[in-house]
Amino acid sequence: MENNKASLCGLKRENFQKVINGKETDLYVLTNENGMEVAVTNYGGSLVAIMVPDKNGVYANVIQGHDNIDDCVNSPEPFLSTLVGRYGNRICHGKFTLNGKQYNLAINNGPNHLHGGPTGFHARVWDAEQISNKCLVLRYVSAYYEEGFPGELKMTVMYTLTDDNEIVIDYKGTTNKKTIVNMTSHGFFSLTGIANPTPSQEDVICQINADFYVPIDENCIPTGEILRVKGTPFDFTEPHTVGERINADHEQIKNGAGYDHCYVLNKREPGELSFAAKIVEPVSGRSMEVYTTEPGVQFYSDNWADGYKGQHGATFGKRSGLCFEAQHFPDSPNRAHFPSVVLNPGEVYTQKTIYKFGVEE
Repeated sequence: MENNKASLCGLKRENFQKVINGKETDLYVLTNENGMEVAVTNYGGSLVAIMVPDKNGVYANVIQGHDNIDDCVNSPEPFLSTLVGRYGNRICHGKFTLNGKQYNLAINNGPNHLHGGPTGFHARVWDAEQISNKCLVLRYVSAYYEEGFPGELKMTVMYTLTDDNEIVIDYKGTTNKKTIVNMTSHGFFSLTGIANPTPSQEDVICQINADFYVPIDENCIPTGEILRVKGTPFDFTEPHTVGERINADHEQIKNGAGYDHCYVLNKREPGELSFAAKIVEPVSGRSMEVYTTEPGVQFYSDNWADGYKGQHGATFGKRSGLCFEAQHFPDSPNRAHFPSVVLNPGEVYTQKTIYKFGVEE
């Protein structure tokens, strides 16, 4: 589908066109009747623009990304607003056992495996088909033993922009051999709008629909406990600013260098599509709500960014973005009491996650 008309985000399609490992990369722009615009590249399925208005109708890009394919490939933050797979989050020492066999994955985050490994789904060129001005379908076939995972995994991800200003992400996957799957979208959201420098998001008001969370050790691996948020800096059951308790004298805050924890979402039944989180940026009035079928959401407060460059000269420093990664819990393959991430032949992996944008006066 041709996208020749000038886009609100100012990104140029030709800057995203390249052949990588024999496959063509490109830029795809989705629009709705309200004037909202979303831009995605099929390299890693990265969101590179989400153009939404503030309370005065002024549009800004609220997702961190890059404005050309080379910067995407060489990003200091390889998971910058990308799709993540086969396994989002950490697996302890990169080891897990399935059917009595131990599998060894790449170690790419301290002593752990993170986000599917260095050549995971974030670093692959997906086959792209733009169905309409509101819908993009991405497909990728992950080969047997790619990044050390068993089974050939066929994954389809559909991005849909609705007229309710929702970005709906639908995942569907199948395997020919027993494997593990934990897909997510790693959007770094800056509701202030990206800028040079992009402001800290610590004044953003945050609510997370979770009475429990997954505590971690000093290597960001779950201890195995599921703890109540009540009475801790992790309690966002009522709205709080992100920065209010982010430097609290609390072991879990220190272990994550801020927030980098999986919240156990309140659900009536497993797999239901339900409210997960909401953020509101008080100056612009921009808001974002998250809904998901997943049991957890990883809340990450961008604790390690160092001011690297993004779209159109924007820079991304510490705490300039907020991530709400819908997913199963970290290290689930090694934790029998966590919800299972096993996918068997004949089964279909599914996930639906929605990011809904609005304004509050």
